[in-house]
Amino acid sequence: MKRYLVYILLLTSIIFYSCKKNNVGGNAEIKGVIKHHAKIIGGATVYIKFNAKEYPGSDVSVYDATVNADVNGNYSIKCYKGDYYLYAVGQDLDVPPPYQVKGGVPVNIRNREVVEIEIPVTE
Repeated sequence: MKRYLVYILLLTSIIFYSCKKNNVGGNAEIKGVIKHHAKIIGGATVYIKFNAKEYPGSDVSVYDATVNADVNGNYSIKCYKGDYYLYAVGQDLDVPPPYQVKGGVPVNIRNREVVEIEIPVTE
């Protein structure tokens, strides 16, 4: 009986630890476009903070991963279920120097879900 209980506990712990959460590379996807008002911000960098529901700040060293938007402002992140905070930084030559625009949004995603979300940025 003890041996049976040990096997069940071992199997349960393996299953529990094999379920990934809050990481990139999973079977869910967050995608969208980065915009400053109605203007698309191509080439922006999207910083990703795992397990975050609130803005972690503008210090990009605290973020866990990054992706770059294409020239049309589109970004895509393959990830696992969980909570993420996306913080985008880009350039808009129509604003005063240093031309930098930034902003972010929290995202919650489930397993195998595709979430489309625009990241609004401002001066």
